[in-house]
Amino acid sequence: MTLYRYKAVTGSGETVEGAMEAPSRESVVQQLQAQGHLPISAEEADKGDAVAKFLQRDLFRRGHASQRDIALITRNIATLLRAGVTLERSLEILTELADRQAVRQLVAQILDRIRGGAALSDALAAADGIFPQYYVSMVRAGEAGGTVETVLERLADFLDRRQVALQAVRSALIYPAILVAMAVLAVILLLSVVVPRFQPMFEDAGKALPLATEIVIALGAAVSNYWWLMALGVLALWALAQQLLRDPARRLRWHRGLARLPVMGDLLIKAEIARFTRTLGTLVGNGVGLLNALTLARESLGNSAIAREIDTAAGGVKEGRSLSQPLMRAELFPSLATHLIRVGEETGQLDSMLIKVADIYDEEVRRSIDRMLALLVPVLTIILGVIIAAIIGSILAAILSVYELPI
Repeated sequence: MTLYRYKAVTGSGETVEGAMEAPSRESVVQQLQAQGHLPISAEEADKGDAVAKFLQRDLFRRGHASQRDIALITRNIATLLRAGVTLERSLEILTELADRQAVRQLVAQILDRIRGGAALSDALAAADGIFPQYYVSMVRAGEAGGTVETVLERLADFLDRRQVALQAVRSALIYPAILVAMAVLAVILLLSVVVPRFQPMFEDAGKALPLATEIVIALGAAVSNYWWLMALGVLALWALAQQLLRDPARRLRWHRGLARLPVMGDLLIKAEIARFTRTLGTLVGNGVGLLNALTLARESLGNSAIAREIDTAAGGVKEGRSLSQPLMRAELFPSLATHLIRVGEETGQLDSMLIKVADIYDEEVRRSIDRMLALLVPVLTIILGVIIAAIIGSILAAILSVYELPI
């Protein structure tokens, strides 16, 4: 039995929270429904270890709702609407349930606009850009077709899948990132703290030191005396790179170069295509026109070279051609994705085929990352060991040379 914490709405419209032991989340939902409650959420009380919970927190939130918050809001509104609760009452309930001030303010802002006569899509569009344009367009399409709760459910599924994929990548990169940080810190401490302590002894010896030792001592002095200048140099290079990449032509060349890298380029393309096709498939499946969907889905791309190819494809669609035709000639768009899109167009199931493409490439990205990390961790460990061994070896070589001097 597992302990679950739940939130639900009673038949009278009141919100209740509590804990319940059950074999599964579905069992908690069934028991709450049997009691006449409408389940809002049911999560394991001890879900994940402390490190995972800490890393999942948005430590640097800028006072607004995160993407995880947006996904939860979407799911809860869809659940309440499906149960027959009015939109206004649903938002009131979410305002009461919100455990963060930023989320409470966001829902209250939407609620105020709904009470003022605005449509849900207009209220979302006015929420300081928190809800992406594709999100607003899908809700607007749902309002036109009278299927807002269905659209919100699909949006919640879409956001959940995207969060799962993103969290999987973040979790996979945690250990290598910690390893790299510790490696850099260890080398800095050796050069700035340990090596300078031996320097007076070497100077008093009055004998030429091995070349390796002189290099290590010089590096230690540089790190010790000019660390602030090195940090400023790194920041300056970063700022310069950001400034240069603001130019569309330079950014296009840079992104095209990244996409052509031997291993990372293929991984980057697959991740971009997965995000693009999932967004496009979700939009098309909810009644958004293909041209508008292409424009909206293009905004999910972070690589301008792939975005340029999507612009070309959109131009072809505008001229009456199929989506797959211009993509066939694209340099970076994978051929497998193009052929599956073509099959979707021929069978009249473009939306489901786009989601299938996204599932395929999400899985490939996950496997590629797992394989890379399986190699990266031991390689980083070996590199760290070699660097530290070289520093220590140069110090030992100098010490031995000192003791070989005649007394």
